[in-house]
Amino acid sequence: MEITPGDTLEMKKEHPCGSRRWTVLRVGMDFRLRCDGCGREVLLPRKKAEKAVKKWIPAGERPAKEKEV
Repeated sequence: MEITPGDTLEMKKEHPCGSRRWTVLRVGMDFRLRCDGCGREVLLPRKKAEKAVKKWIPAGERPAKEKEV
C-alpha cells in the first residue's frame, strides 16, 4: 500500500467522535493522521496504522465536500 500525505484512510474502528475517516498528514516510520470528524491529530506506528486500514482513498480520488447552505 503506497500511502502518501493527503490520502484519506477509513479505519476498521471508529474514533470516539464517531468518524472513521482520517487524513494523512505525514508518512515515515509513523503516520500523523487528522480525524475528519473532530480534527484531532494522532501519531501511529506504520505497522499498526496499515493493519487498522479498512479502505484507502488516494488524494486525487477524494470526493469534493458539499457546500453548506
